[in-house]
Amino acid sequence: MFYWLAEFSDGGDVFNLFRYITFRAGAALATGLIFGFLFGRPLINLLRRKQGKGQPIRDDGPQSHLAKAGTPTMGGLLILSALVVSTLLWARLDNPYVWIVLLVTLAFGLIGFADDYAKVTKQNTKGVSSRMRMLLGLAIAALATYAAARFHPEALTEQLAFPFFKNALLDLGIFFLPFGMIVIVGAANAVNLTDGLDGLAIMPVMIAAATLGAIAYVVGNFNFTEYLGVHFVPGTGELIVFAAALVGGGLGFLWYNAPPAAVFMGDTGSLALGGALGAMAVCTKHEIVLAIVGGLFVVEALSVIIQVLYYKRTKKRIFLMAPIHHHFEKKGWAEPQIVIRFWIISLILAMVGLATLKLR
Repeated sequence: MFYWLAEFSDGGDVFNLFRYITFRAGAALATGLIFGFLFGRPLINLLRRKQGKGQPIRDDGPQSHLAKAGTPTMGGLLILSALVVSTLLWARLDNPYVWIVLLVTLAFGLIGFADDYAKVTKQNTKGVSSRMRMLLGLAIAALATYAAARFHPEALTEQLAFPFFKNALLDLGIFFLPFGMIVIVGAANAVNLTDGLDGLAIMPVMIAAATLGAIAYVVGNFNFTEYLGVHFVPGTGELIVFAAALVGGGLGFLWYNAPPAAVFMGDTGSLALGGALGAMAVCTKHEIVLAIVGGLFVVEALSVIIQVLYYKRTKKRIFLMAPIHHHFEKKGWAEPQIVIRFWIISLILAMVGLATLKLR
C-alpha cells in the first residue's frame, strides 16, 4: 500500500524510497517484528483462556513432552497476522505473484486452524482427517500452480528449470500442474512434520524464506539474471517483501516459542508457512532448489515415509521414532541440542541453495 506514496515523489525526496524493493523489504521485516512484539503476549493470553488445557500431547511420544501439557497452540495466528499486515502495507498490491503466495499461505492456514481447533476442542491428537487435509491442500495448490503458470513468461510456462545448468529447461506440459501441486503440498506437510520441538520449525522456515526471497529478487531483476545466467521471471522480485514480512513475523513468534515455548505454532502456522515456501518456489521457477534449501524438511518427511513403509513390510522400525528429530530425542539428545544443530544444517543448506545462482 505504501508503494503508492512514490507517486508523490519528484525523484529526490523521501517518497522516492518507496520505489525501492529493498527499502520496502526492510520495512516489512521491521513491521512484522514489531507486530509480533506488540501482540504476541496478548494473543498468547487469549489463546490460553480460550483453550484451557492447550494442545493435547501424544502419550506415545518422548516422556519429556508431557511436561509441555497446557501450552496453548495456534500461535501461527501471530505469524500470519504479522505477515498479512506487513505484506499489505509494503508490497505492491498490483503484483500477481504476491497475491498467489499470500492467498496460498492463508488458505493452508485455514486448513491448519480447523485442524488445531478440532484437536483443542476434542482434546485429542486427531483433528481434521488426513484425507480431507490432503484434498483441500491439493485443490489450493492446483489453483496456485495454474495461476503462476499463466503469469510466467511464455518461454517458461510449464517448464522445469534445473540448478547448476544455464538455460536447462524440461517441458513438463500438462504434468507441470501436478508437479507444482506436489511441491506446494509436499512443502506444507514437510514443515508440519518438522514442527515437533520448541523453535525447531520456525528458524529453518525463516532461513528458507529469506533464501527464496533473495532468489526472487535476483530472478525478478533482468540485469542480475543476465549476469548470473538464470531465468528471468519479471515481477517475482516483489516476493522479497513477502519473505521479509515472514521473517519479521517469525522472529516475533520465536521470541515466545523459544524453549520452553509459551505457545506452539500448531498446524495453523506450519501448514501455512510450508505452503508459502512451496508457492514461492513455483512462482520463481526454483522448485528443485527448494528441495536443497528446505533439505531439513525433506529429511523429516522422508524419515516418516521410510518408517511407515518399512514397518508395514517388516513390522520393524528403522528409527526409534519418526519424524527423525524424535529419533535423536530417544537417543538421549537434549531438545535444545537437536534444535540448534538442525538450525545449523538449515543454514548450510541455504548457502548451498544460494550457490546455485552462481555455480552454473
